[in-house]
Amino acid sequence: MTVYHIVLFRLKQGVTSAQLSAWKNTSQGMVGKIPGLISIHANSPLPISVPRAKGFDFGLVAILESPEHVEGYSKHPVHLE
Repeated sequence: MTVYHIVLFRLKQGVTSAQLSAWKNTSQGMVGKIPGLISIHANSPLPISVPRAKGFDFGLVAILESPEHVEGYSKHPVHLE
């Protein structure tokens, strides 16, 4: 059963778009290094949904092969970077 691991972020004041871009690239680099991690998608909310975002500035969806892979993903050294 595929697992969609969703994480929402409230960013600190002053985070730049360059920092977010670097973070997105780093997170994309985990695919293929962490067993069971199929893909990662990260982005800011669409302008139309900002009023309903409840203060969250950024979101991530990690798609994993099965529930058993979630623990390995969370403890993997590449993820902990």
